[in-house]
Amino acid sequence: MKQTLLTMMIVFASAGTALAGGQPGSIGVGIEHEISLVGGVSANYDAGKFHAGGFIGFGDPAGPSNDTFDIGGRFFYHVASTAMADFGIGGGLGIQSQNNPAPAGRATLVFIEPSFQIRAFLTPNVALSFTGGISIGAADASGLTIDGDSIGAVSTVGVHYYFF
Repeated sequence: MKQTLLTMMIVFASAGTALAGGQPGSIGVGIEHEISLVGGVSANYDAGKFHAGGFIGFGDPAGPSNDTFDIGGRFFYHVASTAMADFGIGGGLGIQSQNNPAPAGRATLVFIEPSFQIRAFLTPNVALSFTGGISIGAADASGLTIDGDSIGAVSTVGVHYYFF
């Protein structure tokens, strides 16, 4: 009797968690930022073996002629996954247009970011993402950054709600 009960519990637990996080064909909406801090409101499409998405952001801090506009996209192939998490490798491309006060004028910063991402599903449809990798600046941006999340710094943490 105990073996039958144990077997039933394992079967039911497996069936329930197999439908958790990252269902193929689901769309998630939320927020996320790249290592370069370019980011904003985002949407992801989860295809099961990979997820891809894009973001858009706008900022206009106090002061004249200093607004920013962000746009970009990301792709991660899942090299490992469980019922409640996945580990993907891929990267992103982020573009930030900055309107700087004269005489500098407008600058266009481009960031190419080969990276990895860990998504942890808190519930079957809410995921936290943590990203680390390399950020390569191009166009008006220059430099190289190797970074990721650390305790207290949430610059590359994202959150998404997935609709099934």
